[in-house]
Amino acid sequence: MTVGGIIVAGGRTSYSRPVDGPHGWRPTSVYTAAVTVGILLLATSVLAGRADIALIGIPGLLAATWAHAGRPTTPLRADLREPSGPTTPGELSANLQLAAGTGEGADVVHLRITAPGHRTTHLTLAARPQERAQNQAHAREVPLGLSSVRTGPQQTFTVDLRGSRHGTWEEEPTQVRAATRLVLPGAAPLGRLPLPRRLRGLTGPHSARRLGDGTELRDIHPFTPGDRLRRIDWRTTARRSPELDTLYVRRTYSTAEATAVLVVDSRDEVGPDVRTWRGYGIIRVDEPTSLDLARHAAASVATALVEAGDRVGLEDLARRRRPLPPSAGRRHLRRLVHGLALAHPKDPASAHRVRPPQLPADAIVYLFTTLLDDDPLHLVRTWRTAGHPVVVIDTLPDVHPVIESHLAIAWQIGRLEREDRIAALDVEGIPVVRWAGSQRDQAAVRFEALAHAARRHVPGRTP
Repeated sequence: MTVGGIIVAGGRTSYSRPVDGPHGWRPTSVYTAAVTVGILLLATSVLAGRADIALIGIPGLLAATWAHAGRPTTPLRADLREPSGPTTPGELSANLQLAAGTGEGADVVHLRITAPGHRTTHLTLAARPQERAQNQAHAREVPLGLSSVRTGPQQTFTVDLRGSRHGTWEEEPTQVRAATRLVLPGAAPLGRLPLPRRLRGLTGPHSARRLGDGTELRDIHPFTPGDRLRRIDWRTTARRSPELDTLYVRRTYSTAEATAVLVVDSRDEVGPDVRTWRGYGIIRVDEPTSLDLARHAAASVATALVEAGDRVGLEDLARRRRPLPPSAGRRHLRRLVHGLALAHPKDPASAHRVRPPQLPADAIVYLFTTLLDDDPLHLVRTWRTAGHPVVVIDTLPDVHPVIESHLAIAWQIGRLEREDRIAALDVEGIPVVRWAGSQRDQAAVRFEALAHAARRHVPGRTP
């Protein structure tokens, strides 16, 4: 059931947070009105000498007396539980447990459920399940759920609740908050990706340019000391040296692994609405931001490289902590995805870097940025000077049309400057892959073309 943008649905529970705030019962306006009207009617009947007026006020006083005798003594308790560990984008669930206790407690609970970016939901529920007896302490479960395409640390549910009994007593409002959830980015399937010019290691999934054990044939060469006997090509030897004066061996390219470093520019996080770029307004939860796109693109590239057997590292431009060194394996992929989910903007003054991050030798760089300033260009040129190939992934979302004139002028200037930066990168031979909107589906084709072009221009190799 969906009410006001928040879905009341099913989900597992494993996290509990106690209710904060006082637990006190107070009479409602109905109780006060019954007492006040009853006393006034009795006083009027005495002054006027009319017993019929007293008969009208007595039921209200009797009802108030009965309500006072049944004054609740047990506070309403609530636990908001969530699935443990990180989650993925889409459906975020939680489970609200209401415990009215035994004896005189609340019979009705009023809930106000809020979540950032969603409309407020108001619910009125029975405090105890109908199939249970009133004197049994049994918690009622209220499953909650919301939809969001955002990743990273996310605030979810805040529940304000208040219990009431027979409409004459109500409890002081209390609040329970859910802990911050870490939403991991998903990964899109990609094909071949661009690799560095020089591979490293003595083994791996790719063919290097040096001689060694591998599967790709390099040439046929006369036997020399050090060649293995199993490499002898007897057909070529019989054709070229019928007397077996010279033996010929098949030489192959050795296999090696590639090293890639994912550099995420998380210094800022902008959405499709220009009005929210300076912190005014709320970014919609159904529209991914630039950092959401960067996380998704980086997770896709990391998954493709790790599954191919390559080594991948992670660097966050907005954080001064030690980068994640290149490594391989499924466990390292989980560390990469978790590190991407933790990437978020910092203070702009503290995010300035004096020099670019140091990279391993012979590593290719995948830079995920919005290209809204000149810092990415300085980084790319520095890495290119050091001999690192760079692929820039543009993570700026498709900007909505701007209505305000001053914002339209500012965005037009920023867009022209951004286009100049992209043109400068194109002139310098640095590929820029767009990862937003409809162009996201074409990113895999673009990566495939870049990988084919890089393989074709390797010296001594054929496509």
